[in-house]
Formats: sequence, structure tokens, C-alpha cells
Amino acid sequence: MPLYMDIHDIHGATEEEVDKSHAADLETQRKYGVEYRKYWFNESRGKLFCLVDAPSAEAAISVHREAHGKVAEKIIEVEPELAEGFLGGGETSPSGVALVPGSAGSERDPGIRTVLFTDIVGSTMLTQRLGDDAAMVLLRIHDTIIRDALTASGGREVKHTGDGIMAAFVSAVAAVGCATRIQRALAQYHQEHTEFLIQVRIGAAAGEPVEHHSDLFGSTVQLAARLCAHAQPEQILVSNVIAELCIGKGLLFQDMGEVSLKGFERPVRVHAVEWPNDAAVAPR
Repeated sequence: MPLYMDIHDIHGATEEEVDKSHAADLETQRKYGVEYRKYWFNESRGKLFCLVDAPSAEAAISVHREAHGKVAEKIIEVEPELAEGFLGGGETSPSGVALVPGSAGSERDPGIRTVLFTDIVGSTMLTQRLGDDAAMVLLRIHDTIIRDALTASGGREVKHTGDGIMAAFVSAVAAVGCATRIQRALAQYHQEHTEFLIQVRIGAAAGEPVEHHSDLFGSTVQLAARLCAHAQPEQILVSNVIAELCIGKGLLFQDMGEVSLKGFERPVRVHAVEWPNDAAVAPR
């Protein structure tokens, strides 16, 4: 059965009101062969995101219409793997609201995610210069470093892009920490293995699970990918939203001003993460 996410604009709604509406959905859903799995409520932004198994988008809409009349502004079909990769499996409260993964207790998950891309600099040239076997060794080293950093930082790998990895984080601070850990680990590797140089560029952006061209997280993913492509070797570029979410967390950013990125009509304000480019500094 297809998996859908519906998106509601509900400014001014309270947690209690949303819980009540979801309970009404659960009472009505069997009539339409629908199963509402969980929901994310971002009260500060007035957004509600519901994840639902349904035979069709119309069936899911019918449940909302009959249960409480609050029909979603948008509903999109999503791939189960991508939904889990972005948002995580996560626990839910008795009311069905998603809780922050790894949190102790009942902290509600607002649905905001940070998406991060890594990209091996000059991967095609490396393959041509070193050959397939040696290039694959370097790719495995890259993958191990990235995945170790994701594990340590609470990030989730969404997919491998061939010469990099796409990952998602609940915390923007954790995403920046992971990116820094990656660059430091690579610097450490270069100090110990001088025969090959693996340089990585990193880009990250944060946003809500919104629809763009029928894709979950479309605009956030695209921005993170463009920032990664725009970054210099060993550089970490992040969106302005990430810099704002990290205020007061002891992280250092250099404001790069507004940058024109392919696919974006207006220039985007970009920040570079400052990290000690010193091979003697071990990853934290």
C-alpha cells in the first residue's frame, strides 16, 4: 500500500487540539482502508505532518474530512526508505505524535531536519589517475569515516551518491559537529597516510518536510546539494537557517554573504563552518 505524507497549515492550533484530531482519524480510518502511522507537529511554525498508509491520496483525505474536517493543504506520495531516512523510525507517544529520536521522555519531534551532503573532490580524476581498484579503496575509506561520524553524531545515512553520502539529522548542531568531525578525521588520515589525498567538500541545509516537485524535502535537499557543490575542498558550507539554529552553541561560522546557486531564483545567504585545519587535532 502506498505511503503518503499530508501537510497541514494550522497556525494557532494547540497540542491538545492536534491530539484530538489524530484520535478522530484513528477512529475513522478503517472505513477507508487507511492507517495513520504517526504525526509531527511544529507548533511554532503552525505545521502538521501526518504519515499514512492509504490505498490512495483520496482515501487519506476522506478520513480527515469525515473525522474532523481539517483537510491537508498538500498530500504527497513518499518512498518508505526516504521517509525513514529523513525522519527516522522514532518512538511515538500514546497520542501518536512522533518523539525526538533518542530523547528520554516525551519531547515532541517538530519535524525540522538538517540534510548534509559530502562529495569527494575530483573523484573522476582520481579514478582515471589511480585506476578503479585504488579509487574504490579511497571510496571505502571515505565511507568508513563518514559513517563513523554519523554514528557518533546521531545522523542517519539516507543514501550513497556514488562519490559521497547524503545524511539527515534532527539537530542542526549535531550536523555541524558531524561535518567538523569528518574534516578532522580526514586531516588525521592524511597525516598518517601520505600516499593518497582524499579531500571532501560538505554542504548542509535545514528545513521542514515540505513538498517540492512531488518530493519529500525537495528544496532542503536541493539547497544542501548546491552548497556542497559550491564548497571548496575541505570546506563546510551551510545555510543561514543552520547558522541561526546554532546560535549560542559555541560553533564558529564565517558569513560568506549572499551567493547565487543554480536552481534558486534569489541569492542565498551562506556561512562557512570554521574548524581547525590542523592534522594534529583529533576528531572529537
